[in-house]
Amino acid sequence: MSRNEPKITPELVASHGLKPDEYERILKLIGRVPSFTELGIFSAMWNEHCSYKSSRIHLRGLPTKAPWVIQGPGENAGVIDIGDGQAVVFKMESHNHPSYIEPYQGASTGVGGILRDVFTMGARPIACLNALSFGDPSHPKTRHLVGGVVAGVGGYGNSFGVPTVGGQVRFHTRYDGNILVNAMAVGLADADKIFYAAASGVNMPIVYLGSKTGRDGIHGATMASAEFDDDSAEKRPTVQVGDPFAEKLLLEACLEIMEADCVIAIQDMGAAGLTCSAVEMGAKGDLGVDLDLDTVPTREQGMSAYEMMLSESQERMLMVLRPEKEKQAEAIFRKWGLDFAIVGYTTPSQRFVVKHGGDVMADLPIKELESEAPLYDRPHVPSPQLPVVHARDVAAPMPLADALEKLIATPELCSKRWVWEQYDHVIGGNTVQRPGGDAAVVRVQDGPKGLALTVDVTPRYCEADPYQGGKQAVVEAWRNITAVGGRPLAITDNLNFGNPERPEIMGQFVGCLKGIAEACTALDFPVVSGNVSLYNETNGRGILPTPSIGGVGLLDDFTKSASLAFKAEGECILLIGETKGWLGQSVYLRDICGREEGAPPPVDLAAEKRNGDVVRGMIHAGTATAVHDVSDGGLLVALAEMAMASGIGAKLDAAEESIVPQAWWFGEDQARYIVTVHEKDLLSVFTKLRAVEVPCVQIGITGGHEVAIAGERAVHIKALQHGFESWLPDYMAGKQ
Repeated sequence: MSRNEPKITPELVASHGLKPDEYERILKLIGRVPSFTELGIFSAMWNEHCSYKSSRIHLRGLPTKAPWVIQGPGENAGVIDIGDGQAVVFKMESHNHPSYIEPYQGASTGVGGILRDVFTMGARPIACLNALSFGDPSHPKTRHLVGGVVAGVGGYGNSFGVPTVGGQVRFHTRYDGNILVNAMAVGLADADKIFYAAASGVNMPIVYLGSKTGRDGIHGATMASAEFDDDSAEKRPTVQVGDPFAEKLLLEACLEIMEADCVIAIQDMGAAGLTCSAVEMGAKGDLGVDLDLDTVPTREQGMSAYEMMLSESQERMLMVLRPEKEKQAEAIFRKWGLDFAIVGYTTPSQRFVVKHGGDVMADLPIKELESEAPLYDRPHVPSPQLPVVHARDVAAPMPLADALEKLIATPELCSKRWVWEQYDHVIGGNTVQRPGGDAAVVRVQDGPKGLALTVDVTPRYCEADPYQGGKQAVVEAWRNITAVGGRPLAITDNLNFGNPERPEIMGQFVGCLKGIAEACTALDFPVVSGNVSLYNETNGRGILPTPSIGGVGLLDDFTKSASLAFKAEGECILLIGETKGWLGQSVYLRDICGREEGAPPPVDLAAEKRNGDVVRGMIHAGTATAVHDVSDGGLLVALAEMAMASGIGAKLDAAEESIVPQAWWFGEDQARYIVTVHEKDLLSVFTKLRAVEVPCVQIGITGGHEVAIAGERAVHIKALQHGFESWLPDYMAGKQ
């Protein structure tokens, strides 16, 4: 070992995010004091972000298999079969802490990283989505963070050339000190040409590809595994810097050498950079790895072994190449203007050996490094059961029309057009349904197939009842895919929570995961990839539990997708699903009544499956002319969104007599859809739905330029559109 490295002290160990018992585990594992470089390697491999030490035990309960699943969790991304020899590759990951510290680069490199996860598997990325959670609009940092993150997402995706087609944006004071940036990427590959990370064969060349290594991002994964405090700005050097143009070259070069059959194994250099990628490739293949850092391309002089092993510089890959294809692969990468260097070889030793300047800087057991990270079954307590809010106990503070106009212009429900118009959502020419609807629809090559894509979660439900909230996040994705005519196939998740060392936070995690697992099982909607992001806290104040669910569905014919816009006047408006008027945790109760309280709406998985299958059948039969699921804001908000999308109004009946009007119109009961049909089809629709015991009532008819409830003041569509479209642009312009 080199003599120039600092002495290992308890303070140095602690600064690497390793607890005393974890350091003792290292000492027993290797039988000696680690070198400084080895300490860095352990800190990278055993932090929460890379090892999932607090979550692995619970993630095992998720359903991950189905006949169409080619690859589940454990690889760079999940893979599903969509027929005709085609596969969809997708995953979602977080870049929360970096985006709070440096919003543009944090969000930008989050997009870059998830794109690499997808094309590492041999897929060409065809779409991106995201889920963004910001603090209270009145917080002094929020406007700056929104502007920087949105610019970063757009700056990378637009330059790289992949459309950003959907997502979520929310505001809540619990994200004041810890925003969430969850990025999802979706790619298309040949089902028989998927590339994996496990190395094979002894003495095979390990090749470094892409951009040079610098000092940016060192300890990025460790920083992502710790709470924030008041010195978060000092962590700016841990944020990576992205170059989308270099990544585009990397994509094309990787796909070309894959096509030329040069690749045995491939791994993106993401979190923990060269360390994690090299260790995972060797360990998964039951092989050792010898690295010679003297051959690593660097862009800064005098980089130490420690810095090179922990750098998270972007746009880099590690591959194991077929020896006979080495020259061909190098020629391809040189053609694209990218670095290509043999930095090591596979060995039979099952040791991870790192050399630099003639010294052995690390010599560690590779399998234990990857798989022997501590596994914690942390204490957890269930969240307290909240009382049901009875609708009869909720007085309406204002008329229905006034409440609708106010709700539609709140940060929660207003149009997010200001955000998505900064993203190129049509590049590639395959975007069929743009952002703003229930789910995006993207054509698969020249068709006829299409993909339905969405990202969903309702954090206030997850806080109030993690189990129901976890279920609801999955069924919301299921409904949004169904509402455009897609057959839901699989999900990726991004599980964002606070400090798992607090039993109540770990209880939220366990509860949400139980709900997610039950919903995925009931709906045959398996989890094929994902990410866990813990320690999302600042000064002890955690975020709302936010398990983002990215859903992927398939349309056999993209031309038959449904949208939420009313299509014509004189069509019958139907409400499918049972309405009880559930106001607990509703946006109405919070933003109109000033009461953020109560149990969230329960999720009936059998009803979700039954109702969704019926709606999908109506879309495929051509019976449904417009479809929208009912979620945040309830029935009247959903109807207003349909009217605003089309410019066609709605004449609505009065609320059902058995339910108080504000609960009927603004309750957030689940498993519901609004569907419009031609009058001539009304009787047959009622007959068919009655036969399968799916609740359905006609609640009005389309027409005019107002949303009008019998006996109430009508609201003109233009007035709704003004409030809906103006809040966010006005806020970002400093007018709010």
